Amino acid sequence: MLRNNGADRVMQDVSYVDLHCEKNNQDHRTAEISTKRLIVRRGQPFKITVQFNRNQYDPDNDRFKLVAQTGTNPSETSGTKILFLPSDTINAKRWSAVVVSSSRISLSLIISAAPNAKIGCHTIALQKVTVDQTLVYPLGEFVVLFNPWCSEDEVFMNDAAQLNEYVLNEQGIIFTGCSEYIQHLPWNFGQFEEDILDICLKLLDNSHKHLKNPAKDCARRSSPVYICRIVSAMINCNDDNGILFGKWDDPYTDGVHPGKWNGSVAILRQWNHSGCQPVCYGQCWVFAAVACTVLRCLGIPTRVVTNFESAHDTNGNLIIENEYDEEGMELGKSEDSIWNFHVWAESWMARYDLRPGNDGWQALDPTPQEKSEGVFCCGPAPVKAIKEGETDICYDVPFIFAEVNADCETWVYSKKGKKMKIDSNTRLVGQYISTKCVGSDDREDITANYKYPEGSEEERRIFQLAEKRRVPLKPENKLQLSLKTNDPVYNGTTVKVSAVISNKNSTKRICTFKINAMKKKYNRSSRGECIKKYQQEIYVAGHKDKTVEMEMSYQEYGELLDKYNLIRLTALVFDAETNESAFVLKDIALFNPNISIQVRDVPVLSQKVIIVISFENILPVDLTNGVFTLEGAGLIEGQMEVWLGTINPGEVITKEISIIPKKMGLKKLTVDFDSDNLKDVKGYANIDVRDGEK
Repeated sequence: MLRNNGADRVMQDVSYVDLHCEKNNQDHRTAEISTKRLIVRRGQPFKITVQFNRNQYDPDNDRFKLVAQTGTNPSETSGTKILFLPSDTINAKRWSAVVVSSSRISLSLIISAAPNAKIGCHTIALQKVTVDQTLVYPLGEFVVLFNPWCSEDEVFMNDAAQLNEYVLNEQGIIFTGCSEYIQHLPWNFGQFEEDILDICLKLLDNSHKHLKNPAKDCARRSSPVYICRIVSAMINCNDDNGILFGKWDDPYTDGVHPGKWNGSVAILRQWNHSGCQPVCYGQCWVFAAVACTVLRCLGIPTRVVTNFESAHDTNGNLIIENEYDEEGMELGKSEDSIWNFHVWAESWMARYDLRPGNDGWQALDPTPQEKSEGVFCCGPAPVKAIKEGETDICYDVPFIFAEVNADCETWVYSKKGKKMKIDSNTRLVGQYISTKCVGSDDREDITANYKYPEGSEEERRIFQLAEKRRVPLKPENKLQLSLKTNDPVYNGTTVKVSAVISNKNSTKRICTFKINAMKKKYNRSSRGECIKKYQQEIYVAGHKDKTVEMEMSYQEYGELLDKYNLIRLTALVFDAETNESAFVLKDIALFNPNISIQVRDVPVLSQKVIIVISFENILPVDLTNGVFTLEGAGLIEGQMEVWLGTINPGEVITKEISIIPKKMGLKKLTVDFDSDNLKDVKGYANIDVRDGEK
């Protein structure tokens, strides 16, 4: 409700206000959210019609202003209270209105919010000034969102296909695994599902900045930079009433394993229904995906990005140190780490707060890693600044620069404590930086957006610009080592590893060869999770190669793996006579069985559709207490579970289920398989729902 300020008198002489919600929302591309309430995008006109009681409006003599208000204690000085007169035309740069038609009982208006309006809930009213008082006629409430279709808006994006992908698409693909075994994870963003918009606005109202100073916070909500920074902080719960509690180690029994989630909607609703208690649990792709849902809902073009071999540089020196003992086992002394993959979000906007050249994609990372300005958030950092090593640019460019471009040093400690650097790698970090292609589920490689080609002079120059000392090139090692595995490697099968030792000298060598296989968590070391060790004294002739093979059966690795199915292989070869050594590590991700999803007939809106789901147990053990969990924005309300029971080795189980689509267009049905001993197997199908009346 509008507040009575001083002599203002709130009138009840308006009998009815037609906000034309269905038509306006269709025009503003918000009808997928609702057609029952007015939701508009800033910088774009919308129509309202006012009906008066008892001929209260005199179109020939009455002069009125419109009043738009948002937030707590709205004021003209803060821009949260806007008074504006109708004019002959809509002004594209500010709040404006045009009278379409008027009579003593009716008034029709075209109104446009300024392209830099504060986003969020607004009220609108007519204000008529008489000799002794100001009369205020409340007209209703509406929500203002960012408008990437408006050229005056900071989030403007001049590409229809990208707008369909990065604002309107409710489904997506997130890339996980490791650089040599990139896997597709389907995700339902669901930004237009019922109640999600209100939850997103509630998220803003629960931020530490809003709770500290609500009026100041609302005054800053015109800036997409500010909103992105708030969302980055609020997706995690480390400093505030945020959404997700991050956890990277067992047990998860008091919450949901991060790999179980198929979409953002269930997470946001749980947070909302629990009184803003953190949802357990999230990891990087969950944090990033929920942030993507919130930002797309608010109107900021956003996508999810995966960086393979992603560095976490804790001390800011742009060097990741890996330390091993003589057996090739990780020592875990360094706090730095390299994640097999790390996921963040990118949002599209102009950066009027920075020097020219930093518009476009901005990286923001809601996973709580390091504090920024005292809070666990990261970004938005211009991707262009990251590529150019401009570490003085806001926000958090140095941290993300290290994630994609840090150097790696490998050190081996002898039993006597001697430390020896055996490898310097300037090319490992930041590989296959990936996002979903526009209009398809394929992978787009955007590594070139973040850095120049590895090993190029320009890439090294940028390193120096980022105040990183040059790592001298090493002479070719005369003792070399490489690892290979059978490709692809499926969970349940025997993993075959081949190590090739190369002697580049003309004289023979007698070497000690050691290889270890360890369970690997995607975001940290594998210390203490040994699967298998192997050691052998080998003879390598001059200028020859020697191949050593090792096998791991499911019985050896099966019970140790977690949802990620990651195994780290480390191999070390040492020539005691020449004191030369070589070290190599390789991460492999075992592929889970496939889920087959088939759609019978043509999917039609509001009509039953039969879905056939098949799953084959390729593991050599029974899978007990199996269950399918189905989710899909516009296809299923919430989640659907299908009980499977026990699935024997080699058995194929098939289930038919029926759904009734609630929305038209291309939708994504995700299926998650869980059992006692195999969890978080994902499958998905794109379903194009048609209008049955056509």
